[in-house]
Amino acid sequence: MTIREETEAIERQPLRRYATLSEHSLGRRAPLEPDPIRPCFQRDRDRILHCKAFRRLKQKTQVFLSPEGDHYRTRLTHTLEVSQIARTISRALRLNEDLTEAIALGHDLGHTPFGHAGERALNRLCPGGFSHYRQSLRVVDYLERDGQGLDLTWEVRNGIVTHTSGARTPEGCFVRLADHIAFLNHDIEDAITAGVLDARQLPPEAVAVLGHTKSERITTMITDLVAHSGNGKINFSPEVEAAYAVLKDFMYATVYVDKEAKREEKKVDKLISELYARLCDEPALMPNFYMQIAYNEGVDRAVTDYISGMSDEFATRLFEELFVPQKWKVL
Repeated sequence: MTIREETEAIERQPLRRYATLSEHSLGRRAPLEPDPIRPCFQRDRDRILHCKAFRRLKQKTQVFLSPEGDHYRTRLTHTLEVSQIARTISRALRLNEDLTEAIALGHDLGHTPFGHAGERALNRLCPGGFSHYRQSLRVVDYLERDGQGLDLTWEVRNGIVTHTSGARTPEGCFVRLADHIAFLNHDIEDAITAGVLDARQLPPEAVAVLGHTKSERITTMITDLVAHSGNGKINFSPEVEAAYAVLKDFMYATVYVDKEAKREEKKVDKLISELYARLCDEPALMPNFYMQIAYNEGVDRAVTDYISGMSDEFATRLFEELFVPQKWKVL
């Protein structure tokens, strides 16, 4: 047997009967020769990890726009935390860790610069709307590798596009919950660091159940989820589910609507809107790859692809180049 086949044999033994096996994958759009070492989901994980869109996540906003300080989350660190939590759950339930990790690493590849503020702006501007999970699928299917895409398996693609709801594999379903566990708890920590939130403000009924620290809350939620899931069922206990709902509602009523944050988000809307209009008027300002998309699928589609792929820093720099007068250089 090849190393890949040995890995698949090992995988077959300890996993639950409802886990997704690599050898049972529904395959890729363009079939590939099997790798001698890596099963298909491990191969997908590696393709995502090495792609350009993944690297750009390091300069994309998670919650706080362009924060001053090294310890705030970016979209990349959020992705890594989701992956770690999802793999912990997957291993505990004896699911397919490679599939879980591939979905987790790819779930935000299509996210815009400036986080959800950028997403809302593009959703308003783009004909037909915009959502980062649909864009993530477009990134892996088409935009990466200059139009070739990453040619991922059906299971990973399904997990990416349905990471908010409707995943068809248990691994995809647990990535969705890992995403929720991660962003809620690290957003609390970042909000406390930013001075937007005092830990003593957290709802006492939620803290009493989930814990007083980020570590305690994540541990409680993972432990509870593992204990109450299995045989195709994915559940928190009613007590933890209720506490999580209280904490999430609290964050949406306070941190996510902070006046200072909302003031900065208005600037994001202005920046994205101005870039969108200018690039639609002058598509030749975009690289040739996006000009080809404009020719084949329309200018709006090309501009949306171009802007959504930008990092915060690149979008800001391009805006300055196009709209801010530059200093006169005397030769």
